[in-house]
Amino acid sequence: MTLKVYLSGEIHTDWREQIIEGAKGLDVVFDAPVTDHDASDDCGVRILGAEDQKFWHDHKGAKLNAIRTRKAIADADVVVVRFGEKYKQWNAAFDAGYASALGKSLIILHGADHQHALKEVDAAALAVAEEPSQVVQMLRYILTGALPA
Repeated sequence: MTLKVYLSGEIHTDWREQIIEGAKGLDVVFDAPVTDHDASDDCGVRILGAEDQKFWHDHKGAKLNAIRTRKAIADADVVVVRFGEKYKQWNAAFDAGYASALGKSLIILHGADHQHALKEVDAAALAVAEEPSQVVQMLRYILTGALPA
């Protein structure tokens, strides 16, 4: 069985690459949002035209990115949402809620320092991990039934 996994959330570390590398050899197809921060922020105005107000600049980009995100989450078997150490990732929380509302299998990834702040998000998940390697171990178990050595 091929597992479709959407990797959502924090874009400032290499957690996606760690999971993709660790899952080599497994029957997994990964998808993710556009992680080029400037491209993601500016896609709307670059394609649809400039805006004088930052609100409308962001609005255009958010809507365009939402087309990609909605499709990717809808197509996923598993949605992994990473909350990083920096910044408030409201978009990650939104993706987690959207995936949960669609009944997607949800894995949340964050450090121990976010446990309280994300308790409701964690409660909607089927698993909560602190390290990308744990997500890899979960994917291996889901696909093969094999436990870590």
